[in-house]
Amino acid sequence: MDIVGFLKSQFICHLLICYIFIVSGLIINFIQLFTLILWPINKQLFRRINCRLAYCISSQMVMLLEWWSGTDCTLYTDPESYHKYGKENAIVILNHNFEIDFLCGWNFCERFGVLGSSKVLAKKELSYMPIIGWMWYFLEIVFCKRKWEEDRKTVVQKLLNLRDYPENFWFLIHCEGTRFTEQKHQISMQVAEAKGLPKLKYHLLPRTKGFAVTVQCLRNVVSAVYDSTLNFRNNENPTLLGVLNGKKYHADLYVRQDVPEDEQECSTWLHKLYQEKDAFQEEYYRTGTYPAVPTIPPRRPWTLLNWLFWALLLLYPLFKLLINMINSGSSLTLASFAFVIIIASVGVRWMIGVTEINKGSTYGNNDNKQKRK
Repeated sequence: MDIVGFLKSQFICHLLICYIFIVSGLIINFIQLFTLILWPINKQLFRRINCRLAYCISSQMVMLLEWWSGTDCTLYTDPESYHKYGKENAIVILNHNFEIDFLCGWNFCERFGVLGSSKVLAKKELSYMPIIGWMWYFLEIVFCKRKWEEDRKTVVQKLLNLRDYPENFWFLIHCEGTRFTEQKHQISMQVAEAKGLPKLKYHLLPRTKGFAVTVQCLRNVVSAVYDSTLNFRNNENPTLLGVLNGKKYHADLYVRQDVPEDEQECSTWLHKLYQEKDAFQEEYYRTGTYPAVPTIPPRRPWTLLNWLFWALLLLYPLFKLLINMINSGSSLTLASFAFVIIIASVGVRWMIGVTEINKGSTYGNNDNKQKRK
């Protein structure tokens, strides 16, 4: 292992990265709070400012993937569609098989300049999560409780609010509703069999109601639906901890453009789409490639420059405080600092654990299913 790789794997580096992310994120959340005064005066200015503030947070995560771990992201797509990316509003369908698939989705947004304005359909619990959850609140992210009877009215209203959004945006949606696991897949295929639907090998059965409502509400402002299928070469199993350790992965993303012809037929269209996604997945496992032209979108410098700005701003007072504490020689002060380090370590591990598959949502499991009956 070279010296750079060794340093990237050290826990002290991880603590400093997380310190920068947490402190800068809370500062930005605080600034976002004050932008609320703009909403009744100039709603579009409020939105434009919050797109930039949100970028300052989410781009730090993308920086870890692009610059820290050096992960390669190859895009397979139609050259004619490629030139439209980032220049139109779109709904982006993502598969949900990997711990960092959300990060690769953000990377896709970043390469085409829509990271700050990107939207998601997220579970309500995330809105209470400091930094990213609060950032999403100011971005007018659509939160749901995963109980359609309760969600429908709220989801429709929030989607309709996006129809006059001043920035180009991509609406990222995991139609499977939850991350793929063998247990959830088995239950999902039992549902498929009961409904007379074709079984899927590599995906869960898509949940069509949220997608159909999204298409219906955004039809006048969204130009296309981008279906994206993500895989990693050489059977790599990427994790956020691996990215934090500086491990380089090789991501392949297949993107094709389409639009459901009739919003009433969204359900049939989506099921057919997932059957095709399954076939693409099968082909990828067999050949290691997708049926499209490979392109590597240029990496932009802004994620790195943003992170360097916050690092220079926040590390200097931290090191100065640490030196003063050491010079003071106070046992209580040093013990307090050690306690803060322990708390920070626990916090870092908790944040990483949020992305881990084995600690993911129970949504889609049999126990959860029985509760809803």
